[in-house]
Amino acid sequence: MSTIKNSVRLIGNLGAAPTIVNTDKGLKIARVSIATSDYYYNDKKEKVTETYWHNLVFFGKSAENAEKLLKKGSELAIEGKLVSRSYEKEGAKKYVTEIVVNEFNLFGSKESA
Repeated sequence: MSTIKNSVRLIGNLGAAPTIVNTDKGLKIARVSIATSDYYYNDKKEKVTETYWHNLVFFGKSAENAEKLLKKGSELAIEGKLVSRSYEKEGAKKYVTEIVVNEFNLFGSKESA
């Protein structure tokens, strides 16, 4: 039950191919954003669709697989955990919330424009 405390599951499409970084210690990191959509009906009974973007991070073997398999438009399901971090850039403190991916399943892809 402890793994449910911080668990995220999403199905969506990638906005771009993953960005790959190799650390000095030999660890591969892949970063990419996934779009999910939701909808509701407004007061005029019109369907309104909203798209949300989520930052994903893959480490190690997952990053290697992401590099090989994922491309812009890929539809995938992910399971991971939510993490927040901060860093300094040009004297300003920046905050980032990301999903560290534990598992992913590739469904297919949409044609890239």
